[in-house]
Amino acid sequence: MAEIEKNKYGIGGGDGQNNDTQLSFSSLKDVLVATDNFSEANKLGEGGFGPVYKGKLSGDQEVAMKRLSKKSGQGLEEFMNELRLIAKLQHTYLVRLLGCCVERDEKILIYEYMPNRSLDKFLFGSSEKAKLDWSVRVKIAEGVAQGLLYIHKYSRLKVIHRDLKASNVLLDAAMNPKISDFGMARIFGIDQAEANTNRIVGTYYGVLLLEIVSGRRNTDFYDPEIPFSLVCWAWELWKKGKPEGLIDPAVKDTCVNHVEAVKFIHVGLLCVQEVPGDRPTMSSVAQMLSSSDSQSFPLPGEPAFNTRRAVVVVESGDQVRVNCSNQLTMSLPTGR
Repeated sequence: MAEIEKNKYGIGGGDGQNNDTQLSFSSLKDVLVATDNFSEANKLGEGGFGPVYKGKLSGDQEVAMKRLSKKSGQGLEEFMNELRLIAKLQHTYLVRLLGCCVERDEKILIYEYMPNRSLDKFLFGSSEKAKLDWSVRVKIAEGVAQGLLYIHKYSRLKVIHRDLKASNVLLDAAMNPKISDFGMARIFGIDQAEANTNRIVGTYYGVLLLEIVSGRRNTDFYDPEIPFSLVCWAWELWKKGKPEGLIDPAVKDTCVNHVEAVKFIHVGLLCVQEVPGDRPTMSSVAQMLSSSDSQSFPLPGEPAFNTRRAVVVVESGDQVRVNCSNQLTMSLPTGR
């Protein structure tokens, strides 16, 4: 791989700017050896696009190998063209695609290995929360925003992340975030219409931001003492003038200045507003996160998910489903 210089946005010389960036190919035999024949001991996890395994290539290089499901209906040439384009995306906050294996009926993507795995393991696992003090959460929230800003604005290749969530934010040895699965929509031939960029990404990011502040998972959120989804709970606290009540007790000691945490809650609520036109773009989100003047931010309106006793499930696609306790299911439009 060619070493690529980064500019102030953390962007590498790929994305059509450096023709030396190449995708390396591995044989299925090498992949099977590296993963011990896809053994359970090497399995890192499983998502909607297939399981991921830890592997070790020649030279003891540790990698993560995503074994794609058979859902991709693309032809081999189109599939390979998409991979070559995605491999050119170089950014500090994106997991780097190193290579692939396309042999027989197998399609395997090879990524750089993230030793601390995914954010959800720390954020929602009580035994690991101590490692996520407030300064680390700020670093993660801001890094994810910069990564999204790149793939949706600064990248020449239009890539829409349709499944942003804590399990798709990976952490390196220093707990720096890197977004994964950002090219899956292209690989699987899902519609990449530009209009969808602003409809989807910001809303998902807003939910993630509220999860980072609260340490609570938005999906399957149900507490008999708090009869709201996480988003609704945040909104109710905001209306009562007590947004600091959302802050994860695990970071109360390290979050000395609650003003910053409240700012993050403010931005998160702006991202999930019911009226799509009121939601900020990712450029605005990134600016607000680094701003010290939250008093100038617009006030958030009612969220799109303001349903009592709701379990909000963010799924891959154009909709955010709200499954209510009375079994009623509503489909709500997502936003910027």
